[in-house]
Formats: sequence, structure tokens, C-alpha cells
Amino acid sequence: MTVTVHPAGGVLRTIARALLVVSALVGIAMPTLPAAVGTPSTTIDDVTARKIDELLALRAATPGAGSKGESIDLLSSRFLGTPYRADMLVGSANQPEQLVIDMRQVDCFTYLDYVEALSRSTDRDQFVANLIETRYTEGRVEFRQRKHFFSDWSHTARVTATDITATLSTAAVTVGKHLNVRADGGNYLPGLPVVERDITYIPSSAVDDTVIAGLRTGDYIGAYTDQPGLDVTHVGIFVMTPTGPVFRNASSLAANNKVVDSPFADYVHSTPGIMVLRA
Repeated sequence: MTVTVHPAGGVLRTIARALLVVSALVGIAMPTLPAAVGTPSTTIDDVTARKIDELLALRAATPGAGSKGESIDLLSSRFLGTPYRADMLVGSANQPEQLVIDMRQVDCFTYLDYVEALSRSTDRDQFVANLIETRYTEGRVEFRQRKHFFSDWSHTARVTATDITATLSTAAVTVGKHLNVRADGGNYLPGLPVVERDITYIPSSAVDDTVIAGLRTGDYIGAYTDQPGLDVTHVGIFVMTPTGPVFRNASSLAANNKVVDSPFADYVHSTPGIMVLRA
């Protein structure tokens, strides 16, 4: 599984991005999106522009999407089948950060960024502003302000979600982490500080029916890693379906390479454990 670096709350979205992220937005250019006061302007391709409008219209027209979890389920389901692509964000310590909005393909974190921002928005202006707040601290589109770790979503302003991991199981374990420090002492992300943080996770062997019963559709799930310097290696969304719980995620696995619903228990047991954030 690719180790990634999250711009809006999670692990390192891809270490290569920190060293040199290159891909600029491509496709048919659309007019600059109206931006909220104080936010940078950005252009998006026509496919993404249509998708934003369609998803916002769908949310407005679906009475059942009134709750946060239902809204996340509804919006995230419309990305199923979207191609996976790593290194979606542009910016590093040596390269200016760009506000990337591209729904033609997603990595595991941009997927969550878009779903969370859409779930709180009613129009394009609001979506852009909410995406910036989700992806960056203090609403500043800068590499140093990007929420690079999943746990940033519950630890940095604006707080996107609450870490409820410890409340779900007495088997939860808390580990002190030096985020951004490799085992050899180097940094995953040059130019960024080391983050001292306690990370709580539930070992996969303890994720039983009781834990699953405590989860809600729309909970954000991080695959905990015991690697030094990282909190998680992958993220997705818990969804309870009529046929059982699934882990909805932008999967980099060769068999998928797109947004899929994976059987939740099967996925969890392939990891050391899980972190759970609730919006």
C-alpha cells in the first residue's frame, strides 16, 4: 500500500509529493471559481465543475441526507468507480502550494476532503471555502498549513472531526508518536516540523461486533500503522449497507485502482488497527 501525505488531515499523501509534486491541472479550463473573501482563486476542469454542481443539487434534493452521516454516505457513493491516482496535490517546501480541485481522479485523502467539504456546502463558493478549511489550518493555502496527517483533522483548527477511537473499545491503545520522523531520523516531509502526538487506535484483533455496532455511517476510518513517524497509511469511510458494513475508499490496490466498497471486517483485519474520527 502506498504511504501517503494528507493535505487535509492524514498520513503523508505520498512521500514523493513532499519532495517534488509536479502535476498541474489538465483538461478544459473553466472560468475561475468565485472564491470566498480572502481565499485564492482556482480554475477547474469541466468534468469537476459539473460534478460539484450535480452533487450539491443532489444533496439539496434529498431530504434523507439531512443528517451528517447520511449526507456523507450519499455524496461518497457518487464517487464509486472514480479512478485512483496518487500525488494529487501540488506543493512542497520548495514549490508553491496550489489549491487543487479535481474530481476526475482522487487519492484516498482528496476523496475525503471533497466529501467532507461537500457535506457542509450548498453552493460552489461555500464548497471552495469549506474545502480550504478542511485541507488547511487557518484557511491558508500553504504547504506548511496543509493538514498532512489524518489526526490533524481532530487536532488542528478548524477541527473537522472528533477522535472517538478510545470510546469504542476498552482494548484501545495509545502510543506516543513523533510524526514526520523516519526510523533513520530523517523527515518524511522536509521543511515541516516534527509533531509530537498521542495516537489512539483499536488493534484489528479487537475490532469485534461490539466495536462495529458503535460505528456510524459516515465515520472516517484510518488504517493505523506502527511505522515510526506516521499515524495511518490509508483512510476511508465506514458505511453500513443492507448487506453489511463496508469500508468506502479510494483504493490503490491493482485489483481496484478506483473508489470501491470493501468488506469492512476483511479490510480491518489486513491492518494493525483503526482510528475513528466522527464529523
